[in-house]
Amino acid sequence: MKTLIAIPVFNEQRYVTEVLKKVDHFADDVLVIDDGSTDHTPTLLALHPVEVIRHAENRGYGRSMLDAFRWARVDHYDWLITMDCDEQHEPESIPDFLDQIQRDDADVISGSRYLKAHPENDRPPSDRRKINTQVTEELNERLGLQLTDGFCGFKAYRVSALEKMELDIDGYDFPMQFWVQAVANNLRIKELPIRLIYNDPTRSFGGPLDNPGDRIAHYRETMYAELGRCRNRLPAHALAGLEAEVVVMENAVSEMENTHANGSCCWCP
Repeated sequence: MKTLIAIPVFNEQRYVTEVLKKVDHFADDVLVIDDGSTDHTPTLLALHPVEVIRHAENRGYGRSMLDAFRWARVDHYDWLITMDCDEQHEPESIPDFLDQIQRDDADVISGSRYLKAHPENDRPPSDRRKINTQVTEELNERLGLQLTDGFCGFKAYRVSALEKMELDIDGYDFPMQFWVQAVANNLRIKELPIRLIYNDPTRSFGGPLDNPGDRIAHYRETMYAELGRCRNRLPAHALAGLEAEVVVMENAVSEMENTHANGSCCWCP
């Protein structure tokens, strides 16, 4: 299997050198998506034998993922493994993903920090654990999944399966759209246990997402919008209790499209 490792980075000068040194032991093909770093990250990347996509400005985690998906398709990779660059994902786990890939019984292999207890696991910030649990449980209930960790970015994707998806979310709410579309496209999903590591519990999302209430509301808004868009390919109970919210969202999207068509949008030049 031809496999690409993709690593989104943003201002990771503290970690990038050591992470890439370790990844080099397990992978021949590595792509780094530099999401507009303003520190020494770009200079450090130039010292490593990796491919680099460079965003002129920060465009968001989801956009980095979409770039990785597109690169993997264009270069005809069979599998794509994504991981973070802040030492919260251990490169030593890459062989575990490769072993699962060889079994050829899944389209998405998702790392889970909560699938299996590990004696060296860290304690996550309480608000992140709570939101992860609440959102993951709702995804499971609505989509018929059995996830234990809906937000882990350490994943392996069958590239041909990604071709079925229409993803366009730029931000941290990207997983909400991804999981809905994965079910809508009948992708086979399995989880793989990884260590729970929080080496910087104070690290922020930036902007309004630093507020836990705003963050979970944002995740749910994206989830519900995607449930509405894919409802004809989802379990009958996927939109239970959300009919009114979906109508409001669809009307808002329709109004926005009409505004653009009429050339009267205040955001247009």
